[in-house]
Amino acid sequence: MTPHIVVLGAGYSGLVAAKLAARRTGSPVTLVNARETFVERVRMHQLASGQQLPERRITDLLEGTGVDFVADRVQRIDAGSRTVVLSDRELRYDVLIYALGSRADLNSVPGASEYAFTVADVDQAGQLRERMRTSGTIAVVGGGLTGIEAATELAETYPDRVVRLVTSGHLGSALSERGRNYLHRSFDRLGIELVENARVAAVDADGLKLDDGDRVAADVVVWTTGFEVSPLAAEAGFAVDAHGRMQVDATLRSVSHPDVYAVGDAAAVRRTSGQELRMACATGLPAAAHAVRSLKARLAGQEPKPLRFRYINQCISLGRNDALIQFVHADDSPRKTVLTGRAAARYKEAIVRAAFLTQRHPGLAALA
Repeated sequence: MTPHIVVLGAGYSGLVAAKLAARRTGSPVTLVNARETFVERVRMHQLASGQQLPERRITDLLEGTGVDFVADRVQRIDAGSRTVVLSDRELRYDVLIYALGSRADLNSVPGASEYAFTVADVDQAGQLRERMRTSGTIAVVGGGLTGIEAATELAETYPDRVVRLVTSGHLGSALSERGRNYLHRSFDRLGIELVENARVAAVDADGLKLDDGDRVAADVVVWTTGFEVSPLAAEAGFAVDAHGRMQVDATLRSVSHPDVYAVGDAAAVRRTSGQELRMACATGLPAAAHAVRSLKARLAGQEPKPLRFRYINQCISLGRNDALIQFVHADDSPRKTVLTGRAAARYKEAIVRAAFLTQRHPGLAALA
């Protein structure tokens, strides 16, 4: 019997997984997503700064694939009956591909959910864009890649505003010395104020309260530190890690439920060395391709091969005409080599465009 495959989530990993599953297994595939449009999440800092992004309807991206699309929100998963419960219907599955991604964690610090904006969600990024029209001082919380990109994009777009980046550590601590030096020079060029080794205790209408009692004044707070995943996997009884990410084996199959695969931010995927892959579409795309490859092998009665993955670089936008490409070792530790300036900006833009191109041509994910 041909299995019915249900894919939950139409982000970078889920959309690719659904299209590849339909193409490579010949099975009926149903893709479920809460929104009817595809969100280029890696461009949300551009949306927040006021740039116009094209609307990508998921049905258009699925045209000719045979994938059935359902625009609805998942309420719960019944693993015993292999049923996904939506707001107005239920879907039975033989194989489930779980790709619900991640969202900004606005619940771990008091006031963040009430007073802060994120760039991890299209609606919040749009609200931030509107708020930026009247704001004077912006505090970006988080010194990771998302925080750096948000701070530099906003500072470049609004040179008359005060932009502060608040981080619990040192800026660029995961970069090489060359990378850190270039990043600091870029912040100086853009006039971004840096508050390092600062932990935020609370967010309120006037900005940030730090755990040492100091304050960082801000009209707008942009929250980019900490991500969380949907509780649906844990509530369904699937094996999850301490963060709620589904635990999978080297073939991307759930360690507790052999009829379930997980990809993207919602999966705790590891390299053969045991190192957990960081949340990024650069890891989610090849993982999605490998999950379908594993599923196809099992349907053919074969033993699938383990995922083989190595890191190559970290790409950081520093506005529209500047960027930093930090080349890394296989384990994501920095090499000395970096690419900077306009050449790096073109490199980063090519990577972002390739990520979307993969949504139209999912076979490219297998090459990532």
